[in-house]
Amino acid sequence: MEDDRGDGDIMTITGATIVVGVAGSPVTHSLSPLIHNAWIAAAGLDAVYVAFPVPAEGFAAFATGLRGGIVRGLNVTLPFKEIALELSDLAGQLAEKSGASNLLTYGADGRITARNTDGPGMLDAIALQAPGFDPAAGPAVILGGGGAARGAAAALLMAGSPAVRLVNRTRERVLTMSRALGPLVTGYGFEDHRIALKDAAVIINATALGLGGGPGPQIDFSAAPREAVVMDMVYKPLDTQFLQAARAAGHRTVDGLEMLIRQAAPSFEAFFGRPPPEEVDVRALALETLARMARAEAAA
Repeated sequence: MEDDRGDGDIMTITGATIVVGVAGSPVTHSLSPLIHNAWIAAAGLDAVYVAFPVPAEGFAAFATGLRGGIVRGLNVTLPFKEIALELSDLAGQLAEKSGASNLLTYGADGRITARNTDGPGMLDAIALQAPGFDPAAGPAVILGGGGAARGAAAALLMAGSPAVRLVNRTRERVLTMSRALGPLVTGYGFEDHRIALKDAAVIINATALGLGGGPGPQIDFSAAPREAVVMDMVYKPLDTQFLQAARAAGHRTVDGLEMLIRQAAPSFEAFFGRPPPEEVDVRALALETLARMARAEAAA
């Protein structure tokens, strides 16, 4: 194994090095390389995890061009999760049900396998940061009309949610999604979000709104029960305006960083055939990096 992370954390990459990564547009903000490379180093693997900034119209060519195992696997982020599933030859149950994949693995035979670890990662994050949450306690409201929203909806249904309400500015898109996901899923335009929030057990931002510090979805939290748990999949910044508004309205909140970490663990296992090392506190590493980014942006 050619892996020297001693002086200056230098790593030697050879033809034997396993390459995995994350593809998205944009992807420069992603903390996935930090998380996975910390696990790789702790496990002593001859591997590297890199970010692939793929043009918006170029994902299909990029992903199919990796057939044959040149890259062992990819995590997939916005806006490519739905097309990732379409490109696959095999798919896991949750990926099939949700119509979206955040994890592609490449076999030496050229076949692509699609999985969805977003849903389980989301549920694990909620269980940790909002203990006692029961998906069966009431409807779930998901803001967004992309692959992340579809993955969340499918996972909540499989976990026992009695209904899922998808809210999006383009109502036609979530109506199409609701038909694909089944009779327990209903689509709403954003203008009707107050109706969707009634008796909700959980409210999830599955859009990119708020990424980089901008305003998140502007919803009326007073229309939801105070007991509803609120989650934001955005993790940069960690404490988004959406979560701040939810806490001000009395809601328990769940941050997107925990979901990122929880979905990353099964991805690591899919790439390397072993769970990530437990001794690495990747949340602490990520929080340190986010704080450093925030200081640099404030000084700019």
